Amino acid sequence: MRRLLFLNGIKAFEAAGRTGSFAGAGAELNVSAAAVSRMVHLLEQRLGVALFERKANRLAVTAAGRAYQSGLTPIFDALASLTAQVTAPASVRVLTIGVGPTFAMRWLIPRLADFRKHEPDIEVRITTGGAAAPFGDDWSCGIKLGDGEWPGLVAEPLFAADLLPVCAPRLAQPLKRPGDLKGASLLRVAHSPDDWPSWLKASGVARVTARGPEFQFYGQALQAAVDGLGIAMGIRPYIDDDLAAGRLVAPFALTVPKGMRWYLAYRSFQAEQRDFAAFRRWIMRAAAGPAARDKGRKK
Repeated sequence: MRRLLFLNGIKAFEAAGRTGSFAGAGAELNVSAAAVSRMVHLLEQRLGVALFERKANRLAVTAAGRAYQSGLTPIFDALASLTAQVTAPASVRVLTIGVGPTFAMRWLIPRLADFRKHEPDIEVRITTGGAAAPFGDDWSCGIKLGDGEWPGLVAEPLFAADLLPVCAPRLAQPLKRPGDLKGASLLRVAHSPDDWPSWLKASGVARVTARGPEFQFYGQALQAAVDGLGIAMGIRPYIDDDLAAGRLVAPFALTVPKGMRWYLAYRSFQAEQRDFAAFRRWIMRAAAGPAARDKGRKK
């Protein structure tokens, strides 16, 4: 027999720990803050363990409370996902992917037709993700750039995020060596100010500073490069299709690791769900394709 103690109290505690207050938990559970406080207190009495330190203006989770909450949150997430599966019409199969806008437009969306060819019954929904976005409760998975260390998530590597200057073919003609970048319009991305300095340092070029228009996203800078506005610092895999099509060229062979990788991130319970499992198999194959071709060319 499972020993399930006071499920209402467990729900109240998990919500309070996650939101940081009884009021926040009450709003989520549609009860008063006082009711949440009472349920958590009863749970603490039944467990014989203090889960919160109640301070004047805030709740502080105890060590036991942190351990309990870290295990409860994925359990409730899995329960919500399982309930959604059971109650959804049999004909509805939805896969929600959290991904940044540039990755979606420059890599994922152009390849979704291939996924649909293999899995025509799965409806794919793209939602705003990216490195700074919290992992959504309704996400089946996310594609994230980082170090792969996201608590509560499984992270499987997809690509190395290598940096490589790119530009329109007509701008590449005078660029014979990295020193020729002096005085050129070097397009920058606001949230990645270290890209150009890292590449220039690795190339051994001194006294070259990235000066040129600044954009919010990589996708904007790369489109500006396609249009001949300047030289952008490309990041793999954003530039792969443009290089293959000749819209962009890489005037120099040097690539520099960004120090992060792209990962497929998901909660562990998703691994057994058939629609996510199908997407995972597909994206791993799709991500391995360019790497396999590059490896073959080097032999």
